[in-house]
Amino acid sequence: MRPHRSLPAALSLLLLLPLAAPAEEIPYTTGSWDADTLGNHRVVLEVRAQAGAVWAHVPWRRRDTNPEAKHLLVVDGQTGARVLNVVRIAVGREAGDIAFQPTSGAGRYFLYHLPNIGSGRSNYPKVVYPAPEDTAQGAWLAANHLAPQDLPGNGWKSLPQVAVVEFQAIDELNSFYPMEVIATAAETSALVGQHASSGYLVFPEDRRFPIRMTADLPHRWIAAGANRPFRGEAARGEFYAFQVGLFAARSAIDGLDVRLGDLKSAGHLIPASAIRCFNLGGRDWTSRTFTKRVTVEQGRVQALWFGVQVPEDAAPGEYQGTVTIAPANAPPTGVSVTLVVTSATIPASGDDEPWRHSRLRWLDSTLAFDDEIVSPYTPVEVKDRTISILGRSVSIGATGFPEQIRSRFSPEMTGLSDRPRDLFTRPVSLVVESPDASVGRWSGQGPRFTMQAAGAAAWEATSTSGPLTMKTRARMEFDGTIEFEVELRAAADAVLNDVRLEIPFARDVARYMMGMGVKGGTRPPAYQWEWNVEHNQDSAWIGDVNAGLQFTLKDDKYSRPLNTNFYHSKPLVMPASWSNGGRGGCRFSESGPTFLVGCYSGPRVMHQGEAQRYDFRLLLTPFHPIDTKAQFTTRFFHAYKPVAEAAATGANTLNIHHANDINPYINYPFLRPAQMKAYIDEAHARNLKVKIYYTVRELTNRAPELFALRSLGDEVLSNGPGGGFSWLQEHLGSDYIAAWFVPELKDAAVINTGVSRWHNYYVEGLNWLARNIDIDGLYIDDVAFDRTTMKRVRKVLDRGRPGALIDLHSANQFNVRDGFASSANLYLEHFPFLNRLWFGEYFDYNSSPDYWLVEISGIPFGLMGEMLQDNGNPWRGMVFGMTGRLPWAGDPRPLWKVWDGFGIADSRMVGFWVDNRPVKTDRADVLSTSYVKDGKTMVALASWARERAAVELTIDWKALGLDPTRARLTAPAIEGFQEARAFKPGDPIPVEPGKGWLVIIQ
Repeated sequence: MRPHRSLPAALSLLLLLPLAAPAEEIPYTTGSWDADTLGNHRVVLEVRAQAGAVWAHVPWRRRDTNPEAKHLLVVDGQTGARVLNVVRIAVGREAGDIAFQPTSGAGRYFLYHLPNIGSGRSNYPKVVYPAPEDTAQGAWLAANHLAPQDLPGNGWKSLPQVAVVEFQAIDELNSFYPMEVIATAAETSALVGQHASSGYLVFPEDRRFPIRMTADLPHRWIAAGANRPFRGEAARGEFYAFQVGLFAARSAIDGLDVRLGDLKSAGHLIPASAIRCFNLGGRDWTSRTFTKRVTVEQGRVQALWFGVQVPEDAAPGEYQGTVTIAPANAPPTGVSVTLVVTSATIPASGDDEPWRHSRLRWLDSTLAFDDEIVSPYTPVEVKDRTISILGRSVSIGATGFPEQIRSRFSPEMTGLSDRPRDLFTRPVSLVVESPDASVGRWSGQGPRFTMQAAGAAAWEATSTSGPLTMKTRARMEFDGTIEFEVELRAAADAVLNDVRLEIPFARDVARYMMGMGVKGGTRPPAYQWEWNVEHNQDSAWIGDVNAGLQFTLKDDKYSRPLNTNFYHSKPLVMPASWSNGGRGGCRFSESGPTFLVGCYSGPRVMHQGEAQRYDFRLLLTPFHPIDTKAQFTTRFFHAYKPVAEAAATGANTLNIHHANDINPYINYPFLRPAQMKAYIDEAHARNLKVKIYYTVRELTNRAPELFALRSLGDEVLSNGPGGGFSWLQEHLGSDYIAAWFVPELKDAAVINTGVSRWHNYYVEGLNWLARNIDIDGLYIDDVAFDRTTMKRVRKVLDRGRPGALIDLHSANQFNVRDGFASSANLYLEHFPFLNRLWFGEYFDYNSSPDYWLVEISGIPFGLMGEMLQDNGNPWRGMVFGMTGRLPWAGDPRPLWKVWDGFGIADSRMVGFWVDNRPVKTDRADVLSTSYVKDGKTMVALASWARERAAVELTIDWKALGLDPTRARLTAPAIEGFQEARAFKPGDPIPVEPGKGWLVIIQ
């Protein structure tokens, strides 16, 4: 790991001390008190003489918009008791006047001006700021002329005035100083008046002080002035970030351009091409360049974040240039920039120190965006019109749609078979029905392949039918993902009765289904589904264990919705083509050898020149064979504990969540790198792997870039109703969605948008962790990014830490809060790049085996997993090769011991779903899975029967390579699982409801 650089001593001191205190010269510091009771902020008052009542004028310069509607408390600093005789004379944002009784005479008193009350679940707090309450006694009010009728006379000003000593926050994180201490209206007006000819003002600002407010100027800018030059200092090789605040003083700004000039020194320069403004665009998560339109309402502030990449070989010196801010509706303003390049050289552009904001350049990263493959996949091969990948092939028809898909995965799912399985009974097609007789079958020429690489192949086709032209563009990747862009365009007005996608599954392949409102398991014989924005559903998977596909319906306006319990904050955008104003849906029906999926859009009129995008995606399953050896030898310990303690359990892979000493804050694992590296080094010394919790969906309020991301509008952070923990309300104000909260650490997160440039940052961050901290992979708790990002994640890990692992956890999302989404179906696009599943909370392990198989086990997709909810069911788990996970869900160590004694890692798993399995039971509700080795086999039995069953086994002795006359059936003693028992071939085996056996035949 590169050395972790500390802040220079002088800079550290500068960050702790006031830089430009408000005119009243009252310092801003931190203190210690019960913030849960009193709030995060207080004013220290000094009473200098005994009096029955005193008066305080508090120039607090508050950023909250309605302080007059919020409660405040006065506490006696000598006794700690609340002072009840308090009068709010006048309370405003700029200042407040209060009178109170100094109950202990002279001394210090504390005015808490943002007390709050929390309610609701601790991890999703609902914090409110109570209204003012009157606690003063009438006699005290009258004696001191503080009754409501007395206040207009200003007699209270004759009371002794107390001194305002300090403004305090509970800690630095909660402090408003300096960027949230507002300028007064008079100060702002005076400053604007100094620039009478300007409709807007600009304020260059150092990266150490991210611009936080949009509705007020910080007082810091009043003293410094507007349109001033900027001066900064950077090391050679550093990506130096700075800001310019744009204040729409007199009129709104409708569109903005920024012109960047070279930074020049004597005989040297940093070219303008090395400078960028993140607010105006960049590269999205798919590597496409994009631009953004910046608008600023009158009276609002917009932060513009810039970055300068200083060359590593730059000559030290002062580099000067100009950044020109050019609104579309106002004259441009040049900001003079001087960058002092020192003789020091900084590694990694400064990325090792998050406070520098150099990592903002990660937003535009294209790292691992390529067409290379990852293990265990094979290169894409194209021959004639057939594309072949690992275990699957696709034949493309003239319209660009699949004519046939074949799977060569074995029924056991442990390898490939010589006997391919056809998915369809006829080609996939887009059917158009119209009263116009000229509209019928499509005619055209195709497909034409437009690219081929190791990781992908692309093709296109053009077809016509009457006045309609269909242009199909498709791309198939090495994992079995095919994205179709299908444009339907009318050359003349066309009345259409329907446009529908027909997928004619072979009936024997369409054995199971999940998605579009159907829980995973045996498919229904017929089903009808319609679009509903309340449901997070646009896809379904249909297939068997060793052959199937998922289809997803989209259009060109697709936007990834939020997932889990945040779905309704940003739900699915209905595709205009497929949903067609509520007319669309899907029908599923049996007809002879075919199980037909017909996704229809219903009647519509297409006018001349109109185009509709009927896009869809196919995921061909399984993605790869299951890896039973890895399943039985990779043993998780899911908790942050001392390495020695975890190692003593027999686990060999540690999952480190957030909210602990080395990874404290959610989805920002960069703030304690030395501690994390030391822990991982110790684990590696004991031959243990360490994976960490790191994903997107929400982001901690501790992230240094948080306010830079806020400046991007809703590009990275979702808009929403606000609320949540007090820090969020006090520092973000509004337009966010409050997310997970850790009470012990006061770690308050906000929700990310579905997909954004933050995914580029995430990939770069993962790369930094892999190469500097030596993490061994990821534990992902639900997935809020897309398949493209997951593919990049896999590549970054494989290249930076070969052998790295990714496991995915999800709670069951099939409920009204989460939009009735089956987790496996929702996240299926990510499965090609995972190593393991842990589908846990709210999954019903009392459900039928077909539900287990499809929604929990991962086996039809090439994965395996573990159980969580209520510790799972160890007997049923074993027929899927699953156990619980230490220490969260049960104790699998007794099973591990039996596995190792038997040698399960070197066995061949033959699941209950395989027709010609070597060991069968005589009951459909008691299942058997065999783990076959030379000379012995371990059989897992599990009951779904409601009553005690006596089960007889049918054993294919030849397949097991055993002599039935000499064979023994032994159930070894397993703590908490079964007692020791011996059986003879043909003996009935008693199985209790919901339980089972592990029996070794040898």
